Amino acid sequence: MGREKAEKRKNKAERVVHEFGPLFDKDSRILVLGTIPSPKSREQGFYYGHPRNRFWKVVSGVFGEEEPLTAEARKAFALRNHMALWDVLASCLIQGAEDGSIRDPVANDMDVILKHADIQAVFTTGAKAAALYRKYCEPVCRRPCIALPSTSPANCRMTEERLSECYRILAEKAAGRGAG
Repeated sequence: MGREKAEKRKNKAERVVHEFGPLFDKDSRILVLGTIPSPKSREQGFYYGHPRNRFWKVVSGVFGEEEPLTAEARKAFALRNHMALWDVLASCLIQGAEDGSIRDPVANDMDVILKHADIQAVFTTGAKAAALYRKYCEPVCRRPCIALPSTSPANCRMTEERLSECYRILAEKAAGRGAG
């Protein structure tokens, strides 16, 4: 009975409100947006916190650095590499970490970052983040996004090597290189 009850709770949509702010400074050149923090990320109070999420392994590789393992090391890594981090959504109804279940989304105000940092490119991690950004944020801030594949463990069909190829553009844009 306990297992069945836990499974029902897991499958029930809950209102999630973003619990921590964006990471950026005036030198941030690239903005990387997910949809909304996963339960593990909310638990840790920082982005891409699920132990099987490949974000930090992939981005540290494309920037030629060791993988940062703690929230503090990840914050320092992102800022050192001119990366701002946030999510498209401020709140939504969602089941667990399942982006496909998102309903009633409320977008974050991208101007919180865009008016205070020298953002040259906006990236989204995953198809849902890209779709939500294009629907709710782009019409307001008039900045297109570049959609990158999700690094979530749910996107297991995408190899780490292929993710690294796709994410290489982050290092290029952060360094001021690359088209567009």
